[in-house]
Amino acid sequence: MSSDRLAVRKTYKLYVNGAFPRSESGRTYEVTDTKGHFQANVARASRKDARDAVVAARAAFPKWSTSTAYNRGQVLYRVAEVMEGRHVQFCDEVAAGEGLSASKARAAVDAAIDRWVWYAGWTDKLAAVLGSANPVAGPYFDFSLPEPSGVVAVLAPQQSSLLGLVSVLAPVLATGSTAVVVTSRDRPIPAVTLAEVLATSDVPGGVVNLLTGDAAELGPWLAEHADVDGIDLTGAPATRAMEFEREAAGTIKRVVRPPATEPDWTADPGLSRMTPFLETKTVWHPIGL
Repeated sequence: MSSDRLAVRKTYKLYVNGAFPRSESGRTYEVTDTKGHFQANVARASRKDARDAVVAARAAFPKWSTSTAYNRGQVLYRVAEVMEGRHVQFCDEVAAGEGLSASKARAAVDAAIDRWVWYAGWTDKLAAVLGSANPVAGPYFDFSLPEPSGVVAVLAPQQSSLLGLVSVLAPVLATGSTAVVVTSRDRPIPAVTLAEVLATSDVPGGVVNLLTGDAAELGPWLAEHADVDGIDLTGAPATRAMEFEREAAGTIKRVVRPPATEPDWTADPGLSRMTPFLETKTVWHPIGL
């Protein structure tokens, strides 16, 4: 093979409703590694793209939310399986995007895959842990059970391009909600590769929608969108997070505020990223009928 062969340059696209469309605006931007070397051209999502993603997520919500907890767990586990098969690619992309050594990149990818498995194991346990049988004064059974809230917008972490992304996306899916995710602006390539994994695993189209672009541009619109039920502001610009939260209050969204400092994404996540996007439904039933 000729040593002067030109590399095939790829323009990375959005991931909406199980497909890979270009931005309707036609906009792209260049992504470089931490040394300033060109990596790829990436689509820059517009408000119209975000609106399409919300429509897709809403359409996918009824089937995803009513699937059995066991089935959702199997789907999330399948994502981990497919990621494992692309381990080397993820390691290369994380190392280049975040400027990590090979060993640290490998540890981040391992942790991201394990995080999918961890959340897959929680899907059929949430009802037992967060639900309850309530004592009442009368001949009734009274049960409280957690239910998914709906469509959740996620502004992914800007620094941790894969592990951080998985850590904010997987809990949304584990609880039965659907997601519209704005990826890291400067480090989006692992997220686009994850989209290819989602498309070739068992995740139904529309359950996850990944938008490459700028959270500062898309965040306000997603925060005020009336058909978005919750928003995770983890990756919001620090100077605008309060603005986004005010916009979300206009439609009474559930909000996860951004952390004061970059979290340790390798730490045990607990239930703190699942409970904000769950609602409690209480059911009464007469005894003896």
